[in-house]
Amino acid sequence: MNFDVLELSGVLIAFLVALLVVVVIHPQVAKFAIKRKIVDNPDFRKLQRTPIPVMGGVAVFFGLVAGLGVASFFLDITTILPMFLAMSIMLCVGVADDVSELSPWLRFAIEIAMTLMMIYITDMSLDNLRGLLGYTDMPQWLSLPLTVVSVVGMINATNLIDGVDGLSSGFCIMASAIFGTLFFMVGELRMVLLCVLTIGALLPFFFHNVFGVKSKMFIGDGGSLMMGVVLSSYVVVTINSDSIGTLAENCGTGLVPFTLAVMCVPVFDTLRVMTMRIIRRTSPFHPDKTHLHHLFIELGFSHVGTTFSVLSLNLIVVLAWYFAFALGASIDTQFYVVVGCGLGVTALFYKFMRIQIVRQSAIYRAARKLGSKTHVAEKRGWQMLQRWADHK
Repeated sequence: MNFDVLELSGVLIAFLVALLVVVVIHPQVAKFAIKRKIVDNPDFRKLQRTPIPVMGGVAVFFGLVAGLGVASFFLDITTILPMFLAMSIMLCVGVADDVSELSPWLRFAIEIAMTLMMIYITDMSLDNLRGLLGYTDMPQWLSLPLTVVSVVGMINATNLIDGVDGLSSGFCIMASAIFGTLFFMVGELRMVLLCVLTIGALLPFFFHNVFGVKSKMFIGDGGSLMMGVVLSSYVVVTINSDSIGTLAENCGTGLVPFTLAVMCVPVFDTLRVMTMRIIRRTSPFHPDKTHLHHLFIELGFSHVGTTFSVLSLNLIVVLAWYFAFALGASIDTQFYVVVGCGLGVTALFYKFMRIQIVRQSAIYRAARKLGSKTHVAEKRGWQMLQRWADHK
């Protein structure tokens, strides 16, 4: 892990540039979206009461690009340029969907084409499971569809958790911090740069999304699909990287269990929701209010309380994986722990709480009481942050 001081300085400067650019342009993008009526209107499924601009992803993208441009003066960014190409494609698709509601199947087809393009350009795919279930190198006929299904699945899972203030951006910030730490440990500085830029560009958006009233903006399908590309890139690079693979082999780390633990709630909650829709004989793309974050809202949690709760559940799974690894569990056992915990904090927890709601049990009443304590909008500190966000 011998980094050049100039390169590290470039990463730090790029972070600051990404952050400051989003701070500056966020209000302008929000005004543009309102003027052009690119807003998310309330309906029976939405949680907001007024139209909210949905071009937050555009502001974040400008911050990422600005930071990348500055970083190019300090280090070679060639290896992550294809990722920015894919992010650009998905941003455009998502914004088009926000404006005119594209067919889910068209979006799905574009996501598959984009994934195949990335595999061709980067020559990177999930062709090595790093010893999980005895698999190392896999033939292309198996690795290609596995990569497409995994990447497209993660993109859509990231899109589907964008349901309450701060959840999508908060999750991406958390995941970027975890993956960024790993990339830093093995000297993958270009991926560290991507993680740092993502955090820098998302922080101002997160602040306005959570605390803003007049300045509130949703990240939109454009932003969530773009972030799905970022997160799926983290996963593919982690599993594909020889340096990370060597480190993992030497210390018994299960890379697939690790990445699945970090992506736990989006992946397992999406699988649960899609499965239930299919069982009910409705389209898996048909929107409803059965996601994990909807459950917390029904239990009386505020948006920030819901975001904190969902991210906490995800971190529990990451910690469960870590303890399994630290105790010397095999790669397969780490995987089973993650799958078990992932199903536990999503499917089993959701089903258990639905039963408590129907029974109006003591557990339900306790959850309602806890949820009521997360409503802090009247607190002095919250109102101060709100004034900062809205520049009052």
